[in-house]
Amino acid sequence: MFTDIVESTKRAAKLGDRQWRTLVDNHDRKIREQLTRFRGREIKNLGDGFLVTFEGPARAVRCASSIVESVYSLGIDVRIGLHTGEVEVKDDDIGGIAVNIAARIAGIAGPGSTLVSSTVRDLVAGSGLRFEDRGRHALKGLPEDLHIYAALNGV
Repeated sequence: MFTDIVESTKRAAKLGDRQWRTLVDNHDRKIREQLTRFRGREIKNLGDGFLVTFEGPARAVRCASSIVESVYSLGIDVRIGLHTGEVEVKDDDIGGIAVNIAARIAGIAGPGSTLVSSTVRDLVAGSGLRFEDRGRHALKGLPEDLHIYAALNGV
């Protein structure tokens, strides 16, 4: 999972460093609360977002929905991208094509939305989670278009 604060640079410039830092600290706290609740593993904080792994994709989708709701109470919109696949573990970090795909999916998500790959959607069949088809997308660096879905619920 990749999370990203929408228009963070613009918001930081408007608020000023001190107010922005306080807002981001509150954002981080709320996200970490949801990660604890859904047993997500924070890989790294990216300044205005997070890279997180989960034991299963349904848990990740549910966590994403909770994150969107919880940070909205702060007046923050986030975009979230989810993909699942093999990752390369490097010390306390991860890498590989699956990580790149999740980042690209987050990059096309709109404010307050969670987008998932077809892989995630297929793996959570029967979970009660609902998705809306967003079509096929060419993602930078990938040789084939990827089918993307928006998560409609999750908690």
